[in-house]
Amino acid sequence: MPRMPLLLFALLIMCAPAPARAQRGLTPEARQAIMDYQLTLPRAEHLITALDALTKYVVSLPDYQERLRKSATMTPAERAAQMENDPKTATILKDNSLTARDYLVGVLALRMALMGAQGADNGPNIAYSPANLAFAKANLKTLKPKMDAVDGGGRR
Repeated sequence: MPRMPLLLFALLIMCAPAPARAQRGLTPEARQAIMDYQLTLPRAEHLITALDALTKYVVSLPDYQERLRKSATMTPAERAAQMENDPKTATILKDNSLTARDYLVGVLALRMALMGAQGADNGPNIAYSPANLAFAKANLKTLKPKMDAVDGGGRR
């Protein structure tokens, strides 16, 4: 599989709900966590920096494909525990003032708010609070290029 699709797959696996739930959309718990997450510019910057570092780390591992497959079957709590128990991941999160839960929920909240700022409606797979939507609209020109750079990181 080419690196770019693998990179995007890695990001989705690391942040998305388990596959069985994803087919029906976000779980009520995941939707509420995303809606409750409050984005700020410093927090968004930390999320983007951590996303970039974690993506590079995960795809550098020799068994990353197996890790991604395994992660896809985990609950959010299991995924958070896995992140906290991996020393390199824990260091990246700590360096960015994030917990595993902050990261897992925050990356989704940021991505979805940015999607909303570009016209995507709330639906079964997209959720954003009015405050996060306003934040994303106000900061779209700053944050979108940074997210695009992280998403395109596999092309380097």
